[in-house]
Amino acid sequence: MGVVSRTEALSRAEEAGLDLVEVAPGAKPPVCRIMDYGKFKYEQSKKAQEARKKQTIIQVKEIKMRPRTDVHDLNVKKKRIRKFLSDGNKVKVTVRFRGRENAHPELGLELLDRITEEMSDIAERETRPMKHGPTMHTILAPKKD
Repeated sequence: MGVVSRTEALSRAEEAGLDLVEVAPGAKPPVCRIMDYGKFKYEQSKKAQEARKKQTIIQVKEIKMRPRTDVHDLNVKKKRIRKFLSDGNKVKVTVRFRGRENAHPELGLELLDRITEEMSDIAERETRPMKHGPTMHTILAPKKD
């Protein structure tokens, strides 16, 4: 219809038995349409619902271990890390030190490096290993295609 005054647009909408709906309020002049407002709201909610459905939420899963974790237990934890990464989640690998283990942070660093190396085919290290008090951790993220 082109640019018309607000009163004229309202009268045309009333004649048609419909509503005057502002579609693009940021435009100069604002864009309005003559349509059924209820139908417009319904379509907007359907679009929003569809957008939420397509959205993926990335979670950070955590795997905890000790510097002297046994080989079999370590393999089980690596299997869980692979599953989390293949599901598209990030994984925070934490090594917890207790007692005299605190004197040897290089054991934890070596363990984190070994796990990162073994997961390098499906993951990349997002943060380098950091020690905070009695724990050391790193974050692995799934590789992008």
